[in-house]
This record gives sequence, structure tokens and C-alpha cells, in this order.
Amino acid sequence: MAISPARAAAFDLLMRIEQQDAYASELLHSNRYQQLSTSDHGLTTELVMGVLRWRSLLDEEIGRFSAKGVEKLDLEVMTALRLGGYQLMFLDRVPGRAAVHESVELVKRARKKSAVPFANAVLRNLASVSVAKGAAQHEKIETIVSPSAADLSQKLAHPLWLVERWVREFGLDGAREVCRYDQQAPQTMVHLADPEAVAELRQNGIDLAPGHLLASARRVRSGNVAGTRAFAEGRVAIQDEASQLVGLLVGRGPRILDCCAAPGGKTRILAARNPNASIVALELHSHRARLLRKLVPAANVEVIHADVREYPAKANFDRILADVPCSGTGTLAHNPEIKWRLKPRDLVELPARQLAILRSAMQHAAPGGRLVYSTCSLERDENEMVVERALAAESSFHLLDCQVELERLREEGELVWEIDSLMSGQFVRTIPGVHKCDGFFMAVLEKN
Repeated sequence: MAISPARAAAFDLLMRIEQQDAYASELLHSNRYQQLSTSDHGLTTELVMGVLRWRSLLDEEIGRFSAKGVEKLDLEVMTALRLGGYQLMFLDRVPGRAAVHESVELVKRARKKSAVPFANAVLRNLASVSVAKGAAQHEKIETIVSPSAADLSQKLAHPLWLVERWVREFGLDGAREVCRYDQQAPQTMVHLADPEAVAELRQNGIDLAPGHLLASARRVRSGNVAGTRAFAEGRVAIQDEASQLVGLLVGRGPRILDCCAAPGGKTRILAARNPNASIVALELHSHRARLLRKLVPAANVEVIHADVREYPAKANFDRILADVPCSGTGTLAHNPEIKWRLKPRDLVELPARQLAILRSAMQHAAPGGRLVYSTCSLERDENEMVVERALAAESSFHLLDCQVELERLREEGELVWEIDSLMSGQFVRTIPGVHKCDGFFMAVLEKN
């Protein structure tokens, strides 16, 4: 039996994610893997994202049948075992024999032939005891009750140190909702730059439903949006609703600065809502700046390869967006690999960088100008604490109450979600599981 294209692709992707710190969502949408058939691409996505979501639980089960200990196994062998284990434990539509055989063949393909008998034995043992499959596992996610952070970490496959942080911040019930949300594939959300594209998408077999937070958003219930002409022309963009809300919160002004603009979803919203404005989009990395220019072709957007911390612009801006690089803990449903890469020390190092970016952005604000600081992090260290430190250092700024800005969006017909639920003090905060979107933090600062 040959290795199926889906399983071979999933193995190669998981190896790249481990060895190159690549992101699964980017690789799965790259030209190389878009060449797979629809069914093979679907299975590849299921396998890759499933292994990444449940990695610690898979390793625990594999470890039960490995005398060596999983930490001593070669990465190629471990990757093949995780793939086989995920199919056996979670996918009831996949025959156990195929899952075992093709995973062993992947070990051979990786030139680890001496490990073949071991891999075969581990997977056969797993096959004999695996009962948590398909719908049963989904039901388990929805009904799980954990008496402690440790139990929640084990059952819903999140690092303990991260779960402990969330329990302190959101309580045990709140942390459980975040973990549950992370472990299920989120619905694809799109932003409609052109509302007339809805009819066109439906003609192409795309089944849409209204967004949860925003009137200009739609949920994709079925169909491949990325394969449509509307998507290729930029009239429809795949973008989480919380990310869309950030762009809307910036508002309108004649001169706008987007400090960390790539990949461009928020920049595109700024351009669409401000067609007559002069917009400067900065991007630190040259390859991302080139991609940004392709994704945001609007004539009123100037893309500049630059670091805002060194940007020498003399003119001031009426609106500024500082959507800073962050831990990404609010996006684990889309990017589950992050939870295995992130270390506690990162939450010491990242805030210093974020503060430097925010303070640099503040230097470019015109009197009366407004700056939106945002992250896709759930961590207070990267959110409230950074804003508080920036305001303490820059006395010419004050914090605005975001509720006023959300009420503006509701009056414009953009916001459809309950405002109070989105507020955390004077800040906007979306929490996975509480809100049906990624976790984002937003603050609005104004120059005196």
C-alpha cells in the first residue's frame, strides 16, 4: 500500500513546522499544497491541525507504549507516530489498518528503517486501546469538567504554565472555555470589502451566514472562498472578526499610519474606509512588505519597508494603528503550534519590544490624533501593562474609553455584538469561547 498524498503532505508539513518554525496556516495555503485535490487537502489540513492541537495528549498515549520515552525518539519517528495516533484516536472514518500501515511507511520514507518494528508495535498497541474517536471526542470537548488547571491542561492539551496563567486571569471556567475553543476548528470568517460580492460567492457555491460581531463579516458554512474570483481580486478577504474590529476601531482621518502592517488585513480595511486618506503602511521585513503591496494595491496606501522605531517621518498622523508583534495566545484555534513554541520567558521579552513600538508610534501622532494599540494576545503583560507603562512615560497622551468608539460603530451599523460583553475596563477585549472569534486586546490613546 502506497502512502497517500494527504498523509505524505501532512508529514512533510509537520516536519517543516517543527524544524523551521513555520506556521501551519501559511503552509497549507501555499501554492505547493494548494495543488492537492480538494479531498486530499482537506485530510492534510485535518491531520496537521489535529496533531498540533492534541500534541501533548498524543505524546502521552504514545509514551505509554514506548520504553524509550518520547523525548528520546527521532523527530521523524515521533511525527509519524503522532500522525498515526491522531487518526486512531480521533478519526473514526479512517480505517485503523490504513493509519498504522501508512504511518509505518512514513518511518521508512524518512530513512529510519531501524525504527520500523518499534513504530509498528506502538501503533498496533494504540489501535487496540483507542476508543475516543470522532463525534465522541467532540462531545468530550463540549462537556469536559476539570477540577484543576493540571487536569484541564492534560485533557485539553495545553501547556500547564499557560493554563495556570489563564486560570488566574479568567478563573477556571473561563480558562476552560478558552481551551475548548482552541481545540476545535474555527469557522472561516470573511470581510466583505464589496457587499455585492455576497451574491457572486453564493453563485460559486459558497454558503454564507451573518457574522457574530460585525455586519460586514460573514461566516463560511461551506465552500472554498479562496478559489473564487472575488477573493483573487481582493473584494473578499479571509479574516477573523476580532482582527476586523481592530481596523474598524481606528476610525477615519486624512493621514493614517499603520506601524506593523503585514500581512495587510487591517490595512485593507483602513484603505476601504478612508479612500481619500493618505495611508503609510510600515513593515519591518522586506519579503512581508512585498507581499503587503500585492495584497493591498489601493493607490492611497504607501508601503514602506521600515521599522517604526527608526522611522523618520516629519509629518504627523491623525490616526495610527500599532498592531504589535505578540505571543499570539488569542489565536491558538488558528495557530495551535504557537502553544508548543511559546515559553514563559517570551512574556518577559515581548512586552519590552511592544512598549518600544508603541512609544515610537506615539511620536508620530498629531495633536488630537488617536492611536489604537492592539495585540492578538490574552496576556495582561502584553496588553494593559504595556499601555499603562507607555502612558506613564508619555504625559502628552491620555486613554479614551473604548465604549464610546464601539457605540460609534454600532451607530454606523457595523457592530452587532453586545457592547458590554466586549469591554474590559476602558479597553476592548475579545476572549475565545466567550466570543466566537480570536482573542484580541484593543486600547485607544489620544494626544492632548
